Amino acid sequence: MSRSLSSEQSSVVVTDLTYSFPDGRTVVDGLTVTFPAGTTGLVGTNGSGKSTLLQLIAGRLTPSSGTVTVRGSLGYVPQRSDVGTSPTVADRLGIAEVRAALARIERGSTRPSDFDTVGADWDVEERSLATLSSVGLDVSGSGTAYLDRTVQSLSGGEATQLAVAAQMLRRPDVLVLDEPTNNLDGRARAALRRAVGGWSGTVIVVSHDVALLETMDRIAEMRSVREQPATITLFGGNFSHYRAAVEAERDAALAAARAAEQDVRRQHRDLQDARTTIDRRRKMGDKADREKRVPKIVAHNRRSAAQESAARYRLGHEKRLSSSRERLDEARDAIRDDAEIVVDLPGTEVHSDRTVVDTGDVEMNCGGRFPGRTVRLTVIGPERVAVTGDNGVGKTSLLRALRPDVPSAYLTQSRDDLDDDLSVVENVTAVAPTATVTEIRTRLARFLFRGRRAEAAVRTLSGGERVRAALATLLLTEPPPQLLILDEPTNDLDLASREQLVSALRSFRGALVVVSHDVDFLEQLEVTRRLHLSAEGLAPT
Repeated sequence: MSRSLSSEQSSVVVTDLTYSFPDGRTVVDGLTVTFPAGTTGLVGTNGSGKSTLLQLIAGRLTPSSGTVTVRGSLGYVPQRSDVGTSPTVADRLGIAEVRAALARIERGSTRPSDFDTVGADWDVEERSLATLSSVGLDVSGSGTAYLDRTVQSLSGGEATQLAVAAQMLRRPDVLVLDEPTNNLDGRARAALRRAVGGWSGTVIVVSHDVALLETMDRIAEMRSVREQPATITLFGGNFSHYRAAVEAERDAALAAARAAEQDVRRQHRDLQDARTTIDRRRKMGDKADREKRVPKIVAHNRRSAAQESAARYRLGHEKRLSSSRERLDEARDAIRDDAEIVVDLPGTEVHSDRTVVDTGDVEMNCGGRFPGRTVRLTVIGPERVAVTGDNGVGKTSLLRALRPDVPSAYLTQSRDDLDDDLSVVENVTAVAPTATVTEIRTRLARFLFRGRRAEAAVRTLSGGERVRAALATLLLTEPPPQLLILDEPTNDLDLASREQLVSALRSFRGALVVVSHDVDFLEQLEVTRRLHLSAEGLAPT
């Protein structure tokens, strides 16, 4: 595919867009925003509607009202890329038919249909390999044989890289990516950052990868307050500029909230003083009328006039107090919510000399890619073990091979242990049958699922909310786990949710085995031991 527009002409224009889920929750209501040429990082809290907006832009969802205008061709990579029925890398790239026609021509075919199929794509294999390499896939040792590799043999990270490469190979005018660096190791993340940062045209990328966001031309923040429909604010510059602007905004919001609180207190005192004054004047007027023996009809008229004046006086103070309270609510809404997950589960504690896991020597050849490789992982007591390694080296396979000697829980990359058709409350109830509804709701509130959000169907949750729901379900299981096995737990998490996850895991009293490419997350988690999995085996770092 060749581009239909110059890179400066492409854009996405959202006009008066409204979209509601089937359960009635409105994500956006009358949203208008323009994403111009260049790179835009779309950020916001989990559940604010970022992925939904990308699906609306890509035409995967139909707006309730309003329009999305895409100037130029569009390529879209969702958060969880579906390989569909593509058996090979070439099929996923959409070049299988061209390759087959090229092969027939090389064997002597002169059929016009083969030449029509190839068109101008005589170098399609070379361009495909170059594109795959640009997003961090290692094709150097395979050459064109890599194009025949089965899609099912790819790791989750490699599948994401392939999905991005498939869109880049098409060279669309507008490229829309949802969390493209999820599941990628450090080398692959760096390659993909370079590929996205160097893309000409319009790029809209949802990401919580700070390094990727630092390459953006602008940041678009999608934010929802008090479960109201989300709005979008554009900030010029990269993530550092955005963060500085947010800090300044937070400081201003805190100052405004403090001033509003003082004004509310002052208006409340004034109202109380006004009521006292009105009551004193009424009593003095009644006393004067009695002492002067004013006729009842005159006294009644005076009281009526005084009451009307007092009512106006009181009403003025009440209006000012009400306005002050509204300004206080607005000021508080402007303050960003930094609520923390709270975990207090004494049943998760494990004794310091207890053997939690001992795999023994386990053969892990990963479908013949690492013949003869054996690994052994032992965890004693409340250790916090981090496992790192390149994509496709077998980290997830290692986690699946663990056979803990204590109650355990496993948070998978796909978060597929939850029942999508049930609510968050119902999912927890299924694993904690002896707990009362009140106990479950109290526990879920500690994971920031309060009120209606606890009743939400899992299929309507954002990626980050799904992680919180999965973590809540795992930790509230009966009996409580003494080992948590976590596979890329920070995937899909916004920056605030990532901090919440760190807070929750640091208060967990059991053992942890964590696979993650997020170096900063592992530092904050205070892991006690780091292991690196490679083709040679598992070794300390």
